[in-house]
Amino acid sequence: QVQLVESGGGLVQAGGSLRLSCAASGRTFSNYVMGWFRQAPGKEREFVAAIPWSGSTTYGLDSVKGRFTISRDNAMNTVYLQMNSLKPEDTAVYYCAVRVILDQQYRYWGQGLQVTVSS
Repeated sequence: QVQLVESGGGLVQAGGSLRLSCAASGRTFSNYVMGWFRQAPGKEREFVAAIPWSGSTTYGLDSVKGRFTISRDNAMNTVYLQMNSLKPEDTAVYYCAVRVILDQQYRYWGQGLQVTVSS
C-alpha cells in the first residue's frame, strides 16, 4: 500500500519561504513520477510541478516558475517543494501525489497541507 506523508506547511508572510516535504513508502518508486498539486478555496485543484526518478522537472503554473523548485531524494523516496517569494495568492492546500511514469493519472495522494500566506 502506497503511503504519502506530507510535512512543512504553515503560515508565512508574503515574501517568505516554505519547504514542503512528502515521504513515500510502500513501493519501489523508480518508475513513479512524484508531483505537487494545490487547491485554493473555491477553486479547482491545479497542477504545480512534477519530477520523475531521473530527468526533467515539469511546472504547471507560470505563476510559480522562478519561485518554486521541485526536487527529489530518491534514496529517501521523498519529494520536496521549495517555495520562495510567496504571495497571498499561493494560499492553498498543497497535495503530494504519485503516478506510474506511463500512467497519466495520479492514483496516490497525500492528506494535504495548508499553506497560508499573509499580506
